[in-house]
Amino acid sequence: AALRPAIGRIVERAADVLMLLPAVLGILLIALSWPDGGRLAVIAAAVVMGVPYAVRLVTGAAAPIAASGYIEAATVGGERLWHLAVRDVLPNLRATLLALFGLRFVAAVYIVATAGFLQVGPQPPAADWALMIRENSGGIVLNPWAVLAPSIAIGLLAMSVNLAASALIPRSGRKAVNTL
Repeated sequence: AALRPAIGRIVERAADVLMLLPAVLGILLIALSWPDGGRLAVIAAAVVMGVPYAVRLVTGAAAPIAASGYIEAATVGGERLWHLAVRDVLPNLRATLLALFGLRFVAAVYIVATAGFLQVGPQPPAADWALMIRENSGGIVLNPWAVLAPSIAIGLLAMSVNLAASALIPRSGRKAVNTL
């Protein structure tokens, strides 16, 4: 989208329309219209609900790179669009893409947990943390750990993926300055 602005405008407008769809409504539309529902429906809902945000962020981050001199020189030199995107633009977006992956993963976990809590997707004999929370919510007074343990596990999963993505982000050449 950043390398071809005419196509980019169409892609961004489609992403804007999808961003207007509330997450719960998107889950219900996709998962309930999917034949047999299940995990694939919930995964599809998480992807469809997350892609518009990723498109907008990556397009915004790639626009200054696409307007830089070396991209223009490569374009004049006859490089193909695929080569420009993969070899010239994407390596410069590594930090942005890793941070985006961490954020979108947390949003996908949220969507999957919401779908499980609404009983859309995997059904009760399946091993699913959101289903565990839903099934045990009635007895939270008697055994709060039956709800807290899967809730904490969901939170720890989201935090660990974000920390792993943060560790993979390249550090800049600046060094911290110690104050006296």
